[in-house]
Amino acid sequence: MSQNAIVSFKGIKDINAEIALTGSKSESNRALIISALSKGIVEVNNLSDAVDTVTLNNILNQVKAHNGDAYMTVNVGHAGTAMRFLTAYLSIANGTYHLTGSGRMKERPIKLLVEALQKLGAGISYAGQDGFPPLDISNNFRQINRTVKIQGNISSQYLSALLMIAPSLPMGLSLEIEGELTSRPYLEMTLSMLEEAGIKHSWDNNTIHIDNQPFKPCKLTVEPDWSAASYWYSIVALADQGSIALPHLKEKSLQGDSKIRDIMIPFGVRSSQTANGIALKSGTSIAITEVLNLKDCPDLAQTIIVCAAAKGLNLSFTGLETLKIKETNRVLALQQELAKIGVSLIEDNEVYTLNCDNLSFPKKVQFHTYDDHRMAMAFAPLSLFIDEVEMEDYQVVEKSYPDFWKDLEKAGFTVTEV
Repeated sequence: MSQNAIVSFKGIKDINAEIALTGSKSESNRALIISALSKGIVEVNNLSDAVDTVTLNNILNQVKAHNGDAYMTVNVGHAGTAMRFLTAYLSIANGTYHLTGSGRMKERPIKLLVEALQKLGAGISYAGQDGFPPLDISNNFRQINRTVKIQGNISSQYLSALLMIAPSLPMGLSLEIEGELTSRPYLEMTLSMLEEAGIKHSWDNNTIHIDNQPFKPCKLTVEPDWSAASYWYSIVALADQGSIALPHLKEKSLQGDSKIRDIMIPFGVRSSQTANGIALKSGTSIAITEVLNLKDCPDLAQTIIVCAAAKGLNLSFTGLETLKIKETNRVLALQQELAKIGVSLIEDNEVYTLNCDNLSFPKKVQFHTYDDHRMAMAFAPLSLFIDEVEMEDYQVVEKSYPDFWKDLEKAGFTVTEV
């Protein structure tokens, strides 16, 4: 299959399959940074094969081989997590770096993280527009402050980036979170993985404190990706009969996106822990009356909203504001693509409501991906209702779930390159 091609696919109404998911991208990227900071005494098992993780791993290996000998350009491409984590990591590494990325990456804000690092003593400057990549990072880090304040409602990755370098800072770090905290489970994941690597912390009210301390030898084993699992929840919810086995997933997970289990119960999906993982089975839907708050799991938003739209549910959602600064403006992208099945997503003072009164499924539709892996995978289940779905730039799924189309075929979908 060639790059930037279009894929055409069709689903089946009765699905029974076992799908082995890749390792969690979120856990993998954190594990790689922790391992690099530990100088390799923390080992990592079951890394994700997502492009974002492969990119970060390659860069960290290059930085290690480079050993600060000369100026180095680091290009993360579309990998947003890599951009944020590397901004902090390279600030305390040996060497001088030019950290850049794709055109879209240069439109994604990073000001709050840069300002926090500068306050700590990092030598960072903007190589283009203020507040955005690319960045020039020097090797003259000298810690001048122990405490930094940062808004909690922009990106939890800013906070995680700071927390991971905290034990390597001479004074340690006291991180004061201002305002509402978005995506708290991702922060808890970071702290749990640090703890597994021997790093202690305290969290009192809105302040997280980590002292300067050494990492301890350990092996971080990455769990399969709950974000990837979410697409199978959607498929089971929309199928006439669905039964999907997802090996090695755990009910007790570090990943915030494991919330999909509870969110999808009213959509008619039942989850059960088996000796080998998690089993999904379609069942009876339950009426949803409350507004769904996705603040703690924004990466599930597209999947849930598209699934609700396909079921004709006029649901309301909050916690979507961070979607506007992701790989694309995901709110706008959802609005544009849902319109192709007659559905509106209406924004009113940070509450987003589906209007499915004019829902209709055409015989054929082509969806745009907007260079966003989650758009492709969130809309794929609509092939259960539409005779022929085409997805532009379908290989965008490589960012987080490279085997997505192969796994659809395993589940009985017909997938053909156009």
